[in-house]
Amino acid sequence: MNVPGSAAVVVIGGGAIGVSTAFHLAEAGVRDVVLLERDDLGGGSTCRAAGGVRAQFSDRINIELGARSLRAFADFTRRPGQEIDLHRSGYLFLLSTAEDVASFERDVALQNSLGVRSRMISAAEAKALSPLIETDGLLGAAWSPDDGHCTPESVVLGYSRGARRHGATLLTGVAVTGIDMAGGTVTTDRGTIAAGAVVCAAGAWSGALGELAGTSLPVTPLRRQIIFTEPMPELTGAVPFTIDFASTFYFHREGPGLLMGMSDPDQEPGFHLDYSEEWLPRFGAAIGVRAPRLLDVGLRNGWAGLYEVTPDHNALIGRAANFFYATGFSGHGFLQAPAVGEVIRDLYLDRAPVVDVGPLTAERFVAGAGGRPESHIV
Repeated sequence: MNVPGSAAVVVIGGGAIGVSTAFHLAEAGVRDVVLLERDDLGGGSTCRAAGGVRAQFSDRINIELGARSLRAFADFTRRPGQEIDLHRSGYLFLLSTAEDVASFERDVALQNSLGVRSRMISAAEAKALSPLIETDGLLGAAWSPDDGHCTPESVVLGYSRGARRHGATLLTGVAVTGIDMAGGTVTTDRGTIAAGAVVCAAGAWSGALGELAGTSLPVTPLRRQIIFTEPMPELTGAVPFTIDFASTFYFHREGPGLLMGMSDPDQEPGFHLDYSEEWLPRFGAAIGVRAPRLLDVGLRNGWAGLYEVTPDHNALIGRAANFFYATGFSGHGFLQAPAVGEVIRDLYLDRAPVVDVGPLTAERFVAGAGGRPESHIV
């Protein structure tokens, strides 16, 4: 099947950011929205995500994107209309240094000023919320009851169905091979599209697409891995998304067991999509410190996915003439997808975006600009 000969907007990338963008553009009445995905929808990083959704961040933009997206996830069964298995069981950051406590105290104050119901709690309160942890060495924790997790595949399904319902065309198995912004064309292995505008939402693969379009998108792929426990009948009630901030070890409930993960400081950048067990010794050591009971629980299959990391671990959102981009989320793309889709819609329609993302343009990385302060990326 060939691609359409023309489109008002071509969205490249069928993960959460891409399908959210296609949905919000089509819902706003933009005709001839065409989304291109070279594999299956959600088949890149989205469906390998841990599924966490939160507004606990350390700067205004990420807090506002997270909070607005949380509201959209809570309303997802109505708009676009899909059950996403949302569990608002809370997010719990465990803190073991005075510096981290002071930093999170500042963050919580900012979050509260923006309407987020986060608060600092004691180690004992953290243990009561997440009984699997041990509190040795903990000085406190940051807690938000409105955060949680949901199913990435269902979010992609909901937005893709909604986009099609509003008239967008979503095509899979189509690889983009060229972008000519001066001539207004997108070349694919299925034909060429005359495009009024192009949106790059290709995640870890965005750097190469930016080069084709003549816009530098400094995005580096970095493998992150997830593993699951065997069923744990002893688990009762809600299990918050629990993160040991010092080690980055985290877990949350997934069906009858737990989903667990952790960053690997020795991971080399690159498109490493194969699952590796090299991280497990460090992972086991972190579990032994913070949740030793889990060492006796059997493990099931794991998988590998890619973060798309920028030099300052903040997203790239903006436009260069008729080339729009939303990428480089450094682990936050799925959870911010609803709001980011709205932002790209607004930028395309030349109106003030629902969240002011001006500081996130790629221009911050031109010579001497230096980027932004890092947000919490766990």
